[in-house]
Amino acid sequence: MNAALQKKLVDTFIEVIRKTSAELPKDVIEAIQSGKRVEAPESRGDYAMGIICKNIDLAKTKSQPLCQDTGSILFYVHYPMKLEAEALEKVIKKAVVAATKKGYLRQNSVDSLTGKNNGTNVGPGTPSLHLHPWKKNEFDIRLILKGGGCENVGAQYSLPDGRVGAGRDIKGVKKCILDAVQQAQGKGCGPGVLGVIIGGDRATGYALSKEQFLRKMKDKNPNPVLAQLEEECLNEANQLGIGPMGFGGKTTLMGVKVGVLNRLPASFFVSISYMCWAYRRHGAIVDGGAKIKRWLY
Repeated sequence: MNAALQKKLVDTFIEVIRKTSAELPKDVIEAIQSGKRVEAPESRGDYAMGIICKNIDLAKTKSQPLCQDTGSILFYVHYPMKLEAEALEKVIKKAVVAATKKGYLRQNSVDSLTGKNNGTNVGPGTPSLHLHPWKKNEFDIRLILKGGGCENVGAQYSLPDGRVGAGRDIKGVKKCILDAVQQAQGKGCGPGVLGVIIGGDRATGYALSKEQFLRKMKDKNPNPVLAQLEEECLNEANQLGIGPMGFGGKTTLMGVKVGVLNRLPASFFVSISYMCWAYRRHGAIVDGGAKIKRWLY
């Protein structure tokens, strides 16, 4: 990768980071606004949703982070095969360091043994990079910024699970999903969105559950069984009365996105990732010269 392309790519990645940190996608904003409309006027749920809406407007106007926790940095990138993954990784890390200096990312990455923070957001496992070469002469860059609060209330179940009465079937999966919501209460900064994977192993289930957040809010699962499961879990979760930020109300979740992986006969995992209302994900198609052609969300 020549120096000129490298510099342009760094700038492009910085802009993707800035936009993801400060501006919620249109589909997420619409879901939040819909949630506010169903809350009883002057209720605690209505008040919480109002604060959230003000926060969204303020962050976009000032181009500043939506939340003091700018979260885990998860990049999903398809790139031209002629480029080397190692060179692209260096570009992304340079962009993360620069974006942190500019204040688009807070200094959130600490050494797990010492607790020290080097102030760059770069270290072992940070950022999390999923890089895939393809034959196109363009980039598909997608970024998720996932806060620690909502990460803390993710859950994984091994079926059968006698605690929640879940067997190895779709009914059992549904019980796990609703139990995860019940256990989270307001600690995940709801209204939230769930990313769920049925099957896989412990590692792949959690990893792919986060990729469900790359889907759009109003999409419909092509698998009719999963589409019905998503709809039922969303509707029933919103009848639990947990509401925005756990203050009570009708908007506990804004969406449920479910995928499926093959599994070993001995294992049946249900992996659930929780995304807070600050559902920060953006993406862009970028041409071979590092110019943004269009935004994806």
